[in-house]
Amino acid sequence: MDNKDLFLEQIPLGPMENFVYMIGSKSTREVALIDPAWDIDFLLNFIEQQDLKLSSVLVTHYHPDHIGGGMGGHSIEGISDVIEKNPVKIFVNKHEAEGVKKVTGVSDTDINIVESGDHLTIGLNDIEFLHTPGHTPGSQCFKINENLISGDTLFIQGCGRVDLPGSNSDDMYHSLRKLSELPNETILYPGHHYSPEEFQSMEKTKEQNMYLKVPDIVTWRQIMG
Repeated sequence: MDNKDLFLEQIPLGPMENFVYMIGSKSTREVALIDPAWDIDFLLNFIEQQDLKLSSVLVTHYHPDHIGGGMGGHSIEGISDVIEKNPVKIFVNKHEAEGVKKVTGVSDTDINIVESGDHLTIGLNDIEFLHTPGHTPGSQCFKINENLISGDTLFIQGCGRVDLPGSNSDDMYHSLRKLSELPNETILYPGHHYSPEEFQSMEKTKEQNMYLKVPDIVTWRQIMG
């Protein structure tokens, strides 16, 4: 684990204020794309211009604004376009695999199923997969060294919606408790630019984010209605 070797790029992309992430190794020049959507040529051209090599795609959850597919009568570019142009494995939580395939049209041979606690190494950097259901059944976050890319589970000033198909309020409560146990020095990188800050320490997030301060699940259910 060596943050000096970590390549981390946070890229705002698309009309829904999404963040796409590029993470990898400065020494090996390998990178993974996290939730690539909206403009795949831009992302792949960026990788080429930086003399990087795409080695994998990581998926936080199956919603089309994060991985492509049909939404609101529109077709969004995403992971199927990535692997068509640059074939690599797509890492998906086991509880999210069917949703990812249905939304994007990728196949079993395109994806690599992971469980919570699994690891992926890129250069000197350790990526841990954390299953954080609530927003969707197989939502996952990625802990990279001392950084957390949280998708739509945790935002700097909020959390993901739990009123959508497949979401579960109680699961979200437990997932947020899990993330609140991460060290204070962990840097949070959310899936959307929903606050003035683009990233923030978990210490400050725990102080500010009301959803991380709910004392018990009974109170949580009252807040969430």
